[in-house]
Amino acid sequence: MSERRGPIRVMVVDDHPMWRDAVARDLAESGFEVVATAGDGEQAVRRAKAAAPDVLVLDLNLPVLPGVQVCKELVGANPALRVLVLSASGEHADVLEAVKSGATGYLLKSASTEELLDAVRRTAVGDPVFTPGLAGLVLGEYRRLASDPAPAAGSDEPKAPRLTDRETEVLRLVAKGLSYKQIAERLVISHRTVQNHVQNTLGKLQLHNRVELVRYAIERGLDDA
Repeated sequence: MSERRGPIRVMVVDDHPMWRDAVARDLAESGFEVVATAGDGEQAVRRAKAAAPDVLVLDLNLPVLPGVQVCKELVGANPALRVLVLSASGEHADVLEAVKSGATGYLLKSASTEELLDAVRRTAVGDPVFTPGLAGLVLGEYRRLASDPAPAAGSDEPKAPRLTDRETEVLRLVAKGLSYKQIAERLVISHRTVQNHVQNTLGKLQLHNRVELVRYAIERGLDDA
């Protein structure tokens, strides 16, 4: 995985102009490249496809097209896109719906500017970022989904690709909810090496993002190992 060149490209979507402008200004002043903003869901989809941001900072409560639909449509079209939901709602149903639609993280609007800036940086490299208390909720939901019977898809499921011992070790820690930084510290390797292992594992398993990766690991009981 190559090193990022240039600043992280961010797009801000919120229907309140003053809030949207303030977030965009904070990001720009901290060295991010704000490539677009939008005030409704339809505009967000159109502008995001044209501007190609690395990270979409997205409110859920949008006119015309709801935030979860925006997320689903954009991540479906470009699985490499990272979405950080920035919402006033801490309702569990909203959090889970956002994650299922492809969001990488979920931050409440009560977060400080520093927390937001850190969250955008971490989201850009694929770390799941959640307001404290919400990460456990999401992991609990993964476990519930993983314990549900799999849909009947025929018994000729292809054999799972072989992962290296280190890839399996990283996958196990990902399933336990650790961030890349925590995994790097635990295994005494660099943050970049952790990212490389995750990218290799995604490629081997033909998965698109960390959300799918965590579910895959939990389905195989790796979070309990």
